[in-house]
Amino acid sequence: MESRGIRILALLLTAFSAITLSALELQEGDLLFCCADSPNAITEVTTAAKDLLIDHVAIVHRIGGDNGLLYVIEAKKPAVCLTPIDTFWNENPGGVLICRVNADVDIHKSIRRCLMMVGRPYDDLFLPGDSAIYCSELVQMNYVDHQGHLIFDPVPMSFHDETGQVTDYWREFYAQRGMAVPEGAPGSNPGELSLRPQIMNIGYRLSCVDIQQVKKRYKKTGDQ
Repeated sequence: MESRGIRILALLLTAFSAITLSALELQEGDLLFCCADSPNAITEVTTAAKDLLIDHVAIVHRIGGDNGLLYVIEAKKPAVCLTPIDTFWNENPGGVLICRVNADVDIHKSIRRCLMMVGRPYDDLFLPGDSAIYCSELVQMNYVDHQGHLIFDPVPMSFHDETGQVTDYWREFYAQRGMAVPEGAPGSNPGELSLRPQIMNIGYRLSCVDIQQVKKRYKKTGDQ
């Protein structure tokens, strides 16, 4: 009985360590892929790493040197912005997949390029070549190697489901704006970006619900 309790406690502590991934372990330029609580218009037409419902991505940036404060650079309504890391965690309760670019990336130049876009309007039309920016586009068009070449090439945009048909949501979304669905136009999406071979998964921050469940199990095991 005692050994079983020790094993359970060890499992819980392992899970708990995943929850409390220290902010100090995050590195400049890490990518934070946010998971939705349930399927939505974006996740219904995209696929992602580990079959997660990824619908947003943000970029880790430390302000003030090695001991400075952690922020994320992210493209969200109404504009590309800097968000304190604690605020970011709280705004994404569905869990976050933490990744690192595993390629010849010039992180400092890439981050400078991203910072130059702070203040640009959010692109909720997901169109290439305009001044507005959406979340994965911020990464795709600004991450470069030491020769200045893009790390991530654009891919055809996807607004279709697993049957190959553009979903009703996106047909109506663009029709209301007098536009054709930009199916196949060059672009990116956060789910597809999470699958790129240049990206390495390094951790996962559990959702708020998962955190509470583990804490309850941990307390119950400790009481026994």
